[in-house]
Amino acid sequence: MKSMRWAAEIKVGEHVASTKILGLTVSLDIVWSSLIAAAIVLGLGFAVRRNVTKGVPGRLQLAYETIVEQIQDVTDSAIGPQGRRFVPVALMIFLFTLVCNWLEVLPNTGEDWVPAPTGDVNLPLAMALMVIVWVHVESIRARGIKGYLGHYAQPYKALIPINIIEEITKPITLTFRLFGNIFSGGLMIVVMSSLLPFYASFLGQMIWKPFDMAIGLIQAFIFALLTILYFGMAMSHEEH
Repeated sequence: MKSMRWAAEIKVGEHVASTKILGLTVSLDIVWSSLIAAAIVLGLGFAVRRNVTKGVPGRLQLAYETIVEQIQDVTDSAIGPQGRRFVPVALMIFLFTLVCNWLEVLPNTGEDWVPAPTGDVNLPLAMALMVIVWVHVESIRARGIKGYLGHYAQPYKALIPINIIEEITKPITLTFRLFGNIFSGGLMIVVMSSLLPFYASFLGQMIWKPFDMAIGLIQAFIFALLTILYFGMAMSHEEH
């Protein structure tokens, strides 16, 4: 009975701060967490730009150069040389998603005032829709309207419904892959904070959070990788 009472105190989907704007509920903790993550990414970018050198690079510049080189290798193999213009957006998505995911590492004593914004479905959905809409725009630019509509009939016209369903499910799978993994990590921390004594909760979080960070890194990489692959598929032609 006692464990059942504690379990009833675990509230999923509720936020420590929210407000109504034009009839819509806005989760303020998700908003300021997203702004904090964006500020961190921008701050790191400005720091690299200010300290950039052609000589021996510092640790931050070296880390940025390594990430950029890896993304360039992926874009070159998936799209070709013309894919270099998507390196900045892939870099931005990777770093922003990574910082959002790693906000989960901050200590949590039951009320999470700075949650991982990717643990709320709205941010991953917004990012996925941005990527998919951009992908379709690039597909039209690369193929033309006729080629864009014609690719739904490839390789057979009978597959048009399946190809349309595939395009519709892309933002859905992109959203829930990221959201599900980060949300489950946050839920584990909530369970520890609610059901365990303080000392046991603290110890459990110290063991779990490094594993959670690894999951966050993998999910940020997968989101950026799929973004590049979607651009590559959208810009390819039949002969490719």
